[in-house]
Amino acid sequence: MERLIFHVDVNSAFLSWEAASRVKAGEPDLREIPSAVGGDPRTRTGIIVAKSIPAKKYGVQTGEPVAMALRKCPNLVVVPSDFRLYTKNSQAFKAICKSYAPAMESFSIDEVFLDMTGTSLIYPDPIATACEIKDKIYQELGFTVNVGISTNKLLAKMASDFEKPNKVHTLFPEEIPAKMWPLPIRDLLFLGKASEKKLVDFGIRTIGELARERESTIQTLLGEKTGHQLFQYARGIDNSPVLEVPEESKGFSVEKTFNDDIVSMEQIQPILLEQCDVVATRMRRKGKKCTCISVTFRTLDFKNRSHQMKLGSATDVTDEVYANARKLFAEFWKGQPLRLIGVALTGLTEDGFEQMSLFEDCTKKEQRQKLDATMDAIRMKFGNDKITRASIMNSNAGIGEKPRRRWKTKKMEKDSKRNRKENIVISFAGKCNVLFLHRKHGFVPYVKKCKKTLDENTILVYYTTMTVIQKER
Repeated sequence: MERLIFHVDVNSAFLSWEAASRVKAGEPDLREIPSAVGGDPRTRTGIIVAKSIPAKKYGVQTGEPVAMALRKCPNLVVVPSDFRLYTKNSQAFKAICKSYAPAMESFSIDEVFLDMTGTSLIYPDPIATACEIKDKIYQELGFTVNVGISTNKLLAKMASDFEKPNKVHTLFPEEIPAKMWPLPIRDLLFLGKASEKKLVDFGIRTIGELARERESTIQTLLGEKTGHQLFQYARGIDNSPVLEVPEESKGFSVEKTFNDDIVSMEQIQPILLEQCDVVATRMRRKGKKCTCISVTFRTLDFKNRSHQMKLGSATDVTDEVYANARKLFAEFWKGQPLRLIGVALTGLTEDGFEQMSLFEDCTKKEQRQKLDATMDAIRMKFGNDKITRASIMNSNAGIGEKPRRRWKTKKMEKDSKRNRKENIVISFAGKCNVLFLHRKHGFVPYVKKCKKTLDENTILVYYTTMTVIQKER
């Protein structure tokens, strides 16, 4: 039985979702005027995340600074990102898609693959079915999608990228010579800029020219593995399945783009600390340890650079991850202004396996592991945002904003909060310098009073009532 795959892609997702929400509220449709999502129009900072078709006509590009976009189009309407809204719309559109398909794979927040194989008795006309899905999403949710139809995921996605918006396209194997091969080589899925340059320099400018070249020649240019894969893609060959359940993660990563330039290690360190805390926590929840750490940054020319290191032994300890990430950054960052920073943990192994070093302080490591376990327990019980580090909250790098806002609010209510001290206890665990909740919650076996002032390593713990703990007892 020949496979039948749909690729459903929301047209300019973030902008469409913002527009649909504003139309419901009786506001102008952002899709019909020069508009964009991202950054702050008042300070002219940040980058463009998504743009409308009218904005595109002015030359506004995704990823460029807001200030540059406003110079191209002074009347550009710029709105901030709203990820709660995006998540809500993503879930709604995926629910509609899921109702039509035996199997659905979430490819990103605004894309899904539908395996429609074997549904011919229910949906005899694939194009009509795709149109029905497209129209239902627009009628019920207020935004448009493109649907690509083919026999595999690669061709279905290539088809959905044809003319936009609100279109249904097919790209079956017999249509490849007419529809895909004339396209420029950069339009081939998963082909990066470096590979594109090598191919163009060699004289290969279209997907068809790549498909008609010898595979061995492509492998010589791009490497054996990459060359084979792109050669297969150019010929429309892709056997990857539609995965309802994602494959087990090969690593854990986090990155963040900043509106303002990051120019000093004083700014970088709390960012790295927060990111290491996030990825290490996620890794521990999966019962894994990592043997490789990498850091990534993006400079003002939008070029990403990364550096990694192999560890002598697997770890899941936040402090160890942070120490190595900080070392990596210090080694290869040359002081360029940065707009993105990221951390990734790979080379995963099972929680139970660990090769200890003869020179490692086991007692100190055990203390750190207990610290992490305590923090994980608090987060599991009360939420991830109930704990943050003082160095993160006090940072001016754009992180820790949520805790800072809460602290300011609670500071205004400090008189009333003082009457609730019986619910709160602060203690330090050895040299770990950790704040804990009251012993009745079971996070620590004892409570120890602290006489030293809070420093940048202190962890702030939020009670369930959102009371901020920042006082010595």
